[in-house]
Amino acid sequence: MTIYIDVVLIENLIMNFIILLATGLILKEKIKNMRLLLASLLGAIYSVVSYLSILEIYASIILKIILSIVMIYVAFNPQTIKKMWKDILLFYLTSFVFGGAAFALIYIVKPQEILMKNGLFLGTYPLKTIILGAIIAFIIIMTAFTVVKSKITKKDMFCEVEIQLNGKVIETTAMIDTGNLLKEPITNTPVVVVEHTLLYDCIPKEILNHLDELLGGDFNNIPEELKEKYITKLKFIPFSSLGKQNGMLLGIKADCMKIKDAEKEEEKENIIIGIYNKSLTKRGEYRALMGIELL
Repeated sequence: MTIYIDVVLIENLIMNFIILLATGLILKEKIKNMRLLLASLLGAIYSVVSYLSILEIYASIILKIILSIVMIYVAFNPQTIKKMWKDILLFYLTSFVFGGAAFALIYIVKPQEILMKNGLFLGTYPLKTIILGAIIAFIIIMTAFTVVKSKITKKDMFCEVEIQLNGKVIETTAMIDTGNLLKEPITNTPVVVVEHTLLYDCIPKEILNHLDELLGGDFNNIPEELKEKYITKLKFIPFSSLGKQNGMLLGIKADCMKIKDAEKEEEKENIIIGIYNKSLTKRGEYRALMGIELL
């Protein structure tokens, strides 16, 4: 069976380009065709060298990982290590989907002459079969990500919570805030932000009505018996948000908190309640904010 090197180069160039294009679209990268083409060419050249078995080192898994990193840098130029590994992970996931589609198409077409050498499928099946497989895989992976994103509806952003604090129980709706990474700095305990008016049955109003003074270190309006009881319980929690880079919340440890949805109920014991002295929304759709890591 005659295998033409230029065909191997073109097939892998096309496959690499479509895989990188799908990866870039999923990551919402700014696509630059010349960068994608150059990265695809690097991968295609590697495939040719690997097929020719010029050097044994080209079969090394370490070299393959290095090649992936180089291709990602050329294609997308990630600025941080975290971003780079995220890009590489999605690049590999996309490649696996494309590989599965190619296997399926080869099985359906059933070419008479086909061989595998150094991880490359080679044969007399036409180039259009490879292109068709790449297009099918592209449609599958883009459709899959679209469906997954569409499942994250507005309803999924809220859940019911039951907070037990000082022997009392309060129930409310919490919004799941993906940007809420707030934690008590000393113990690294997750913080759930709750409107102060919701806590009147659990915490004395003398404390809840003087949050700003307490944050400033002014305890003059607090009766002595409450000072003795709460001075060691209150936590000072620094936070940053849009328009307020150095904010501070008062917090208090909850006895426990139950997170409820239609399918299950989960109890969390190590939770700090961050007391917010305003309303979170104008219409009261929710009165608490919690990070997604608590789910």
